[in-house]
Amino acid sequence: MAKTLKRAAAFTALARALTAGTRGGPTLAQRLGALPRMIAATVRGRYDGGLRLALMAAATAYVVSPVDAVPEMFVFLFGLVDDAVAVTWLAGTILSETERFLEWEQTRSALVVE
Repeated sequence: MAKTLKRAAAFTALARALTAGTRGGPTLAQRLGALPRMIAATVRGRYDGGLRLALMAAATAYVVSPVDAVPEMFVFLFGLVDDAVAVTWLAGTILSETERFLEWEQTRSALVVE
């Protein structure tokens, strides 16, 4: 049940993220531009996205790895479906996490006095 809720949340975030630019939220370009900053902040220990980044890296590795070709060889339709689910989850997670990171950056810059 929890996995279903997490998937539903990722798909909802994906839908919201794709339409956010028209509603005044961060655009897709802003979100993708935030990705390297998010990775750097996580590596430096400033941002708490370590586990989420690890899961995104694992999903990316699964989709591009040769191991993923095994389901396509034996059960073609299942192989395509698992790729579609993985890519959709990954896109939704990246978009929702970059939105969270952009909000974190805004609140952090509002609190930091230089």
